[in-house]
Amino acid sequence: MSLLESLGKKLEPIMLFMGLVSPIATMPQLYKLFISHPNHAHGLSLTTWSMYALISLLWFIYGLYHKNPTIWVGNFLGFLAYFAMMIGIVIKAGITF
Repeated sequence: MSLLESLGKKLEPIMLFMGLVSPIATMPQLYKLFISHPNHAHGLSLTTWSMYALISLLWFIYGLYHKNPTIWVGNFLGFLAYFAMMIGIVIKAGITF
């Protein structure tokens, strides 16, 4: 087994954990959007959050195809968080760029 393969095997559970933690980073943005600062929705980019959602959706599908939960779990949760941001922006600010 090569050094890279060995390192990859050791990183697998860490990366699964990171995939779970990463979408949590969006929670402060969701809190501000829906609760504490909904009037700032006009300053958020629907295009950016849509791209994040699309990218994570594609990674989710790719992870399912390869039957790799390290890829699909975090990206599915990321997609949900990014999609919630999209919905919040549309509700609070309308269809914007």
